[in-house]
Amino acid sequence: MSTRNTRWFSQALLPWYREHGRALPRQGKPDPYRVWLSEVILQQTRVDQGLAYWQRFVDRFPGVQDLAAATEGEVLKLWQGLGYYSRARNLLVAARQVVRDFRGTFPGTHAELITLKGVGDYTASAIASICFGQPDAVVDGNVYRVLARVFGIEIPVDSTEGRKRFKALAQELLDHDHPGDHNQAVMELGATVCTPKNVACLLCPVQGRCIAFASGRIDALPVKKGVAKTRDRYFNYLHIRTSNGLYLRQRTGKDIWQGLWEPPLIESGAPLTAKKLQERLGPGWQVRSRGEEAKHVLSHQVIRAVFWDVTPPKREKLDPGWKAMDAAAVRAVAVPRLIEQWLKRAGI
Repeated sequence: MSTRNTRWFSQALLPWYREHGRALPRQGKPDPYRVWLSEVILQQTRVDQGLAYWQRFVDRFPGVQDLAAATEGEVLKLWQGLGYYSRARNLLVAARQVVRDFRGTFPGTHAELITLKGVGDYTASAIASICFGQPDAVVDGNVYRVLARVFGIEIPVDSTEGRKRFKALAQELLDHDHPGDHNQAVMELGATVCTPKNVACLLCPVQGRCIAFASGRIDALPVKKGVAKTRDRYFNYLHIRTSNGLYLRQRTGKDIWQGLWEPPLIESGAPLTAKKLQERLGPGWQVRSRGEEAKHVLSHQVIRAVFWDVTPPKREKLDPGWKAMDAAAVRAVAVPRLIEQWLKRAGI
């Protein structure tokens, strides 16, 4: 593959982007704080959904100092429904780093940006190029797809060699006079035209130079080594009613949904019958009914949840981590999307 005389790529892409690019937070005269927020929120999130969350964060925390002063609970509650909650926790830690280590001003170099919690090569390159004009190429899923197809690259994008090769090519193609616009143009092309499916090749500004289009290999590129295996997990949630609400507990440890609230949980290696659950709970507990089942798909695991209506013995000393909450208290805490949907259906 030859990458000589690559200016044609940016020369074709930039006019297209300036005419057809969507209005995103990183356009115009971008503010590093707002661009950083948008990049973190839009990771693995649809733009239409992510922008609504971005606006909520900007309204609630207009500047990085405001976010740094927030509690983790406030941030998680505002994030509720987006998933990948480690991003929200990292967001708070990074905001506090900016205030503590950089006197409340976002750093402008890749080397400094990448020291912030949760900021990897992609996000650091995006902020450095878009906000500070640094000649730093971004590489994300959209960029991998565009470059693999246009240049006919068959090296797996999820291999060490592939990551190095694509980063080097992206850097070589970069328009150093307009690095921010160039990066946004490549990402926009991948997001709106050179998509994983239903590709709009006839609208592509570089179609005439695209190797995958010319050879009929659009669907074959990019190449990946393999899809990560998923595992099933069986969650048995205990719906323990109170006079005006129910019991919830806060998840701890390094498992999924850290810091979020949910009903008391018994996890099992396989689906439980009412009899088996009764045995797990112990004498005196009543398993009143097996409630609804719900399936929640995460990146590498599938949660198969059952909500059981149970009653503890009258003098049972419940786990001190279980908190009796009324409806208002429940609405004030952050819960996983799975639990949020169940609470709505249960009228809580």
